[in-house]
Amino acid sequence: MSIHRDPQLLKGILPTLVLALLRTEESYGYELVTRLQAGGLTDVATGTVYPILTRLEREGAITSRLVASSSGPARKYYAPTLHGAVRLAQGLAAWNELSEIVNILTPGEI
Repeated sequence: MSIHRDPQLLKGILPTLVLALLRTEESYGYELVTRLQAGGLTDVATGTVYPILTRLEREGAITSRLVASSSGPARKYYAPTLHGAVRLAQGLAAWNELSEIVNILTPGEI
């Protein structure tokens, strides 16, 4: 059974998911997309992730470095900063709090 996902819900949590993935392993943009898709977010497109990476880097939540690639141009790898770790913790706490409220307000619905 396929579940319809509200794009606005995904838009709100995607930066937190990107930070969570980067916490476990430094990655480049396309690799992040494939990791998100492998995790079940099959409708996440490349064009969705790159603006998030740009914004997170501009805000100081991640850093980047270029790494030479044997199969094409250099890849830009991203890793979280200390600010990114704090932002991840805050994002997860906010999501968990909201999820608990939804569960309280909709008992037996899910």
